[in-house]
Amino acid sequence: MTLEDLRKKALFQNTIDTWIMLCEEKNADWYSPEDYKKFMAHLFQNGLKLQKFPLCIKESGGMYQRGKDKTQFAESLAQSTDPNAAAYTIRLSDETIKIIRQFNSNVVA
Repeated sequence: MTLEDLRKKALFQNTIDTWIMLCEEKNADWYSPEDYKKFMAHLFQNGLKLQKFPLCIKESGGMYQRGKDKTQFAESLAQSTDPNAAAYTIRLSDETIKIIRQFNSNVVA
């Protein structure tokens, strides 16, 4: 699935699902909380407007890509006080998707 496919489901998405789709596009592992935090820092540094998303961890998903547990991933993020570990709502416009794809990490490069 691509970010455009995710946008077709709903224009506004949470950043955890957006992160997973970016990693899926690049055939990279999405399961690292530290890499998610770097991704969020990238979004903030590029001035994207994000709204805190009250993600219900128990309803965030279950087993996902390659047998990884999305709920466990969200729980590990929830234990952090770092604002980059939170889930946010993001509008997947063409410009936002362009910025998302510019994220450069050794994991998602």
